[in-house]
Order: sequence, then C-alpha cells, then structure tokens
Amino acid sequence: MGRLSVDLCGITLDNPVIPASGTFGYGYEFAEIYDINVLGTFSFKGTTKDPRFGNPTPRIAECNAGMINAVGLQNPGVEKVISEELPKLKKCFNKKVMANVSGFAVEDYAYTCEKLDKEEQVGWLEVNVSCPNVHGGGMSFGTNPDAAAEVTAAVKKVTTKPVIIKLSPNVTDIVSIAKACEDAGADGISLINTLLGMRIDLKTKKPVIANKMGGFSGSAIFPVAVRMVYQVANAVNIPVVGMGGVSNAEDVIELMLAGATAVEVGAANLIDPCVCRDIINDLPSVMDKYGINNLSEIIGGAK
Repeated sequence: MGRLSVDLCGITLDNPVIPASGTFGYGYEFAEIYDINVLGTFSFKGTTKDPRFGNPTPRIAECNAGMINAVGLQNPGVEKVISEELPKLKKCFNKKVMANVSGFAVEDYAYTCEKLDKEEQVGWLEVNVSCPNVHGGGMSFGTNPDAAAEVTAAVKKVTTKPVIIKLSPNVTDIVSIAKACEDAGADGISLINTLLGMRIDLKTKKPVIANKMGGFSGSAIFPVAVRMVYQVANAVNIPVVGMGGVSNAEDVIELMLAGATAVEVGAANLIDPCVCRDIINDLPSVMDKYGINNLSEIIGGAK
C-alpha cells in the first residue's frame, strides 16, 4: 500500500478522499472534467426503491460559510440506476463505487440494498438513515437507536457487501445510535450528514426554500463533524467515514486524526468541481509538512 492508501471494510482505497452522495451525481458528469479514477471512490446520488421527483422548488438557500438544500432525494429509482446509470459509470470509472441508499420504510431499504448488492461495481452500501429533507423516512430512522438498528439488521440479512450506516448529527447522543448500528451488524459508520437549517427572505418575510427547512452543509459545520467523528470512533470497533465541511487536505488529515478511516467531501464539490482531485494532489505535501509518513498510521491519533 502507498502513503495515501487506507483499508475501508476490507477494500483498499488508493487514498481516503471520497466525494459525498448528492454532490457528485453518478460520477460520469464529473468524468468530463477530470479523470475520476484518481479518487479513492465516491458515493453516488442517494437512491430509493421508486423514482422520486424530490421536493418543490426553490430547494437551495445560500448562507455564510455554507448552504441549505432540500432537494428531497430526487433520483430515477433503483431499477434505472442499475440499468442506465451504472453502465454509464462503468465506461469512466474502474474502481468499486459506494452505493448510497435511502428509504421510507425498513422494507424499502432492504429491497434497494439487495438489488444493488448484486452489482459488481458496488463495493459498499452506504445506508442513509439521516436525510433531513424528506417526510416519513430518512432522518426519522437515524434519530432513534432501535430504528437505526432495525434498518441495519434488515439490510445485513439480504446483502453480502460492507454496510456503512450514515448517521444524522441532529441528535443528542450520537454514540448510542452508532453503537446500536454496530451491534446490529453494521460494518462501518458514516457521519455527519447535514445539520437542520433554515433561511428567511427579508423582502417576502417567508422561508427561502419551499420545504421551509433543509440540510445545512459547508465549512461552518466542520467542527461539529470533528467532534462527532471523534466521539463515535472512540466508541465503536468498526471504521468511521468522516465528512462535514471538508474543503482541503488539512481538513482530511484532521478528521483522520479524529478517527476517520476515509473522508467524504460534499458541499465543496458544488463550489469547485475539481476540489477532490486537488485535495488528493495536495495531500503528500501537507503530510510532509506535519511529519506524516502514511495516512493509515494517523487514524484516531488524536487522544
């Protein structure tokens, strides 16, 4: 393994940098800009059992050091992802991809994961129990240890590939939920998803986005991500994928010191589509600056 390599649930990544779900489409769109094979992997757009148009517009609101989105898991449904999106991806990406899955009932999660588990291109299943932008599912599973564990167990029964549960930061006790997922068989924990935020238009005196509230992401939430990754990594014995406000190589190293095995980059992709490539290019010099020989050696190094 090279200086940048890490092992994520038994699969070697050339580097720990992973574009986060919802900010990288199904990959081939970014392949028109640069060779996406430089990435460790990426988490593709949140996929549900059935097609979803998503929430009404407007769906995006700007704010200092971040943004709020309420896209609402717009996607073509798992059948079309398998028949149309993955074949396009295969033409431009020769590594295993992380499949991000959402649902509105335990049975939805199990159905979608079972379908994607059979796809050769899929390396990991990132099960999102933490989306704050949908009603009747998503975050409602991720804020209760028993519910998160139920989803985890149901998915593990029908899959053979590593299952990484993506958790919400909009909770009081993130550790109890992470431990419940681990006890139910999760192979990894992914966090944090977006915080819940809102903006109001002073001219209209109404919420900026039609959904009223949405997921707050961007550099402003980075300290929350570091704290939660640190808490969870010190409480579980499975890998943690860290994310939340990451925008440069220093952020990647900080999250790894907090305990992350790999690091996802989200909102920064929407500002600069080449940011993940640039972070990977910058990592060796930043490692030299801080006397780091291999990234795998610093995971959880902050005590």
